Amino acid sequence: MEDGPKTPRSDNRDGRSHHDPLLNKKYFSKFRTIKKLGEGSFGKFYKAEYNNEYFALKFENRTKGQSLLENEATIMTYLKGPNIPLIKSFGYSGEYNILVMQLMDRSLEDIFNKRKKFSVKTTCMLGYQMVNVLQYIHDRHIIHRDIKPDNFVMGANENNAHLYLLDFGLAKKYRSSRTLVQYPLIKKKKLTGTARYASIHALEELEQSRRDDLESVGYVLMYFLRGGLPWQGLKIKSKEDRYKKILAKKKETSSEELCKGFPDEFREFVEYTRNLEYTEQPDYEMLRNKFVNLVTKKNGENFDYIYDWTTESDLKKRKDETIDLAPSTNYPVSEKKSTQKEMESVNSKKKANPVHPPVSKANNSEHVEGNNNNVNNNNNNNNNIIIDGTKENNNYGFQSKCCTIF
Repeated sequence: MEDGPKTPRSDNRDGRSHHDPLLNKKYFSKFRTIKKLGEGSFGKFYKAEYNNEYFALKFENRTKGQSLLENEATIMTYLKGPNIPLIKSFGYSGEYNILVMQLMDRSLEDIFNKRKKFSVKTTCMLGYQMVNVLQYIHDRHIIHRDIKPDNFVMGANENNAHLYLLDFGLAKKYRSSRTLVQYPLIKKKKLTGTARYASIHALEELEQSRRDDLESVGYVLMYFLRGGLPWQGLKIKSKEDRYKKILAKKKETSSEELCKGFPDEFREFVEYTRNLEYTEQPDYEMLRNKFVNLVTKKNGENFDYIYDWTTESDLKKRKDETIDLAPSTNYPVSEKKSTQKEMESVNSKKKANPVHPPVSKANNSEHVEGNNNNVNNNNNNNNNIIIDGTKENNNYGFQSKCCTIF
């Protein structure tokens, strides 16, 4: 059975419940929860209001012995930039850790469940942005480790053309930010990620790197095009049996078979990402160009961010001049340490560019089943996380200010 909705998104459904103890309460003296948006393995999501603005609150039960939300808050604060939801606050109240962030619209999984399949054009425009955001976080020494449709969401209102990546609770550093040397390739004890979209190497319990995030993107895109994946619906007796059978099916399913009936660019994407070496630098530009060329040159369509579900109302909400959907390349990646203060300074200097199509230079129960304590310990050891907490003068708990020293 798949996990339910897991995204901090806007929702038109009535999420009120007279029996929900987290609803209609104020947190950090500001954010009043007004609607439940969803619930997953690692938390609950609520829509909240403060000062006539809306936010998403993610709750994680502190009594269950897991602390992924602090890691998520720290990493997202550090990554602050294009295609990453803005973090407003993090702290705890009672038995819950609470993360306050920018409110998003529907996840790609929510949209897919209603449409059943996406067109080639829409899939290419999504794939283009997925590669963009992964390059952005990889350049900042982070891998996501749980790429799946639930964790990609569309922006709300004027940002409805933009794709965002969230749920960084399982993310971690994959290399030293000082020397840029990757951490050793070791055999892990348990899978971190979602088995349906996990890479073959991840299912083989190997340490993950940039290649694994990108291979997962290939499976997500084929899921959208095909309407499902060959390793769904297998007869499985136990969790361990599930992983083994999914791994066996993925290994026996060639890229040709997986992508049969669809443009060669998707087969080439899957082949390329499956064959990357552990420490190899992916050619992000080449991967992006495949999507651009397929839409604009082979199919003769506009790369205009008008998706299968885009309405006239969505188009009217978009700004006349919106920032380019591609992450900026102006963020320096050097061997010196980057503090949060430096990252914010760079962001404040970055100017918005007018919208333009990308240009090719070449013309569930399958969810994470790893040991949460081990995951968190590994992240803390590698990330050198420093949290500077300050107490508020109120009865609503502790509010933290995230500060990361990489």
